[in-house]
Amino acid sequence: MAERVLVTGATGFIGRHIPALLQARGFETHITARNASPTTPGMTAHQVDLLHQDDAQRLIRDIRPDIIIHTAWYVAHGRFWTAPENTDWLEASTALAAYAAEAGTRRFVGIGTCAEYATEAGDDAYPWPETRPIAPATPYGEAKAALARRLTEMAEARARFSVTWARLFHLFGEGENPARLVPSIMIALRAGREAPCSSGRPVRDFISTQNAAAAIVALAASHVTGPVNIASGAPISIAAMARLIAQITGRPYLLRLGALPDRPNEPPYMVAHTGRLRREVGFTAPVSLSAELTKLQIR
Repeated sequence: MAERVLVTGATGFIGRHIPALLQARGFETHITARNASPTTPGMTAHQVDLLHQDDAQRLIRDIRPDIIIHTAWYVAHGRFWTAPENTDWLEASTALAAYAAEAGTRRFVGIGTCAEYATEAGDDAYPWPETRPIAPATPYGEAKAALARRLTEMAEARARFSVTWARLFHLFGEGENPARLVPSIMIALRAGREAPCSSGRPVRDFISTQNAAAAIVALAASHVTGPVNIASGAPISIAAMARLIAQITGRPYLLRLGALPDRPNEPPYMVAHTGRLRREVGFTAPVSLSAELTKLQIR
């Protein structure tokens, strides 16, 4: 009998790619979102607001999933870093995991962020492993780190409840807010307008949402526990990323690096060490940013 997987936030930026990947692996797939609707034949959708804990408990009792991939969170662009909703989602997510453990769910996949890590740890020119100190600088990072701790404690207290924590690095892809880096440049250049940017000196680790979703599904299907970086492991400066986008659109002459001020206190280097993802999970993210960006360009 196929294992039953529940995906929360399945209409979101990254969650939208996960259900079809689960079905391709033979899982019985259930999705939930406030306005959920099945996107693939055979998928079961559940409309539920997970912030209402009675509804969440009823959902778990009715479905009794073997695995949960919990992608739901508050992610309004520009607001989520400091939003009070982070606390709401911390409590709702903790309750969801507790209900799941009590109902017999064997595995819970939480979604974390590179913003949990300390941005200054004395090794700022090297990839960040999962053992890097946790010292979030924002309420968003703090809430995610707190949830990771709580889930770990639950797993330690229950022999048949395993937890893994997918720490996402820098995402881009379909459905991205137009104010973010990749779409803001792409939209402007497609329209024949100048695309002003900062200096772009910071180095980052970009991965498409499709590849990140595939990594999360591979992690869910594995027996790996604890934190795992979800990233390409390939460093690239923001300036180089912007130039690549400009080249793909065919209008590099409209890119204006340095036209906007740099953000204060921005970490100079945020790149993942992906050893656990590659060796233990068995997943290697394609590092052809050009190919992934071209897919977006032709949509």
